[in-house]
Amino acid sequence: MRDNRPPYWRQRRALAGLGAAGEVPDASLIAPPRRPARPGRFFTLHLGFTARDEESARELAVGYAEALSLLRPELALGASALSPADAWQRAQRLFCGAAGPDGERCADVAGHPGFHHAPGPGGLGWGDGD
Repeated sequence: MRDNRPPYWRQRRALAGLGAAGEVPDASLIAPPRRPARPGRFFTLHLGFTARDEESARELAVGYAEALSLLRPELALGASALSPADAWQRAQRLFCGAAGPDGERCADVAGHPGFHHAPGPGGLGWGDGD
């Protein structure tokens, strides 16, 4: 039975093989990972709240999304959506998200009239406006 050894045999063999490694200060016995780290995954946060109707729910949702984006700038504001609590499959976008000429996305609410506007003060405006 070749594998009839204790589970820490590799550690013992590594220490014996290094020999003088115990004498070298700050020498690590742990090798770096062979695989690159996984890229970040996209997650969704669901916030529940009550509102009288869909219009007031949309206003509250836009306010919550904008406030969270001020606190945490890494949040994807354009990916925000609103749905009834019992029908998540009917999610509606909160922000326009139209692509601009320089690759930016419109940060206005969905269905806004006029020009599209890039996020931030003095953001670029484009499109067919009033």
